[in-house]
Amino acid sequence: MCITVFLWQAHPLYPFLLLLNRDEFHSRPTKPAGWWEGEDIIGGRDEVGGGTWLACSKSGRVAFLTNFRESESNPDAKSRGDLPVRFLKSKKNPSEFADEVIQEFDQYNGFNLIVADICSKTMVYLTNRPKENKPSALQVSPGIHVLTNSSLDSPWPKAQRLHHNFKELMDTYNEGEVQVHEMVEKLMTDTTKADKSSLPGILSPNFEHQLSSIFIDTDSPRGRYGTRSTSVVLVKVDGEVCFHERYLEDNSWKEHAIKYQIE
Repeated sequence: MCITVFLWQAHPLYPFLLLLNRDEFHSRPTKPAGWWEGEDIIGGRDEVGGGTWLACSKSGRVAFLTNFRESESNPDAKSRGDLPVRFLKSKKNPSEFADEVIQEFDQYNGFNLIVADICSKTMVYLTNRPKENKPSALQVSPGIHVLTNSSLDSPWPKAQRLHHNFKELMDTYNEGEVQVHEMVEKLMTDTTKADKSSLPGILSPNFEHQLSSIFIDTDSPRGRYGTRSTSVVLVKVDGEVCFHERYLEDNSWKEHAIKYQIE
């Protein structure tokens, strides 16, 4: 489970700007964001499946993923975290890659995947849920978008709140540079929970209520669950990329930032 808000091709300084909270069981081994050995890929890494939820490449490609909330899953399904990695290593453009993945939709549990090429100004959204829908990939339009554990821009309460708060904060910056720490604190640490009557009703009411905030911290039968990291990706018009991550390690919050130039 994750939530992300991003701005695409709608700002004079930032053709792409993203904030993402990754939610996971605290016991699941994870590597913080960094350059992958022998690769031109930067991102965090799930040490169980080997994939990622968000990563970028030196060539200006970006991919991020969320699970689609559903009551049951197939334990034998392929790892969804492999999909962003495959795109970043691929030579195919976003639309071509989406066409490839559509042929494999039934091999994965529910997911939302966004793949983008900054240099060609192309971004594609694809999902394999709901199952009854005809497989498709959509070009993402310029503007503000929120992706959580339903379809892109689905009107879940926390998605609508994040969209509103993001737009309001961006308006205060006007068309100038953004303040990363302020954005993280004001937008991604929000623990406001939705009214129980407005929840989608997919999981148990109590657990779903705990998941209804932008920042999550709760206990479950499988252990502590919640927001393990907040990532910010800023791409400037001159091709400079800043990947900032605030992450939980040994019950302490740490942070670092890595900058590079799109080649």
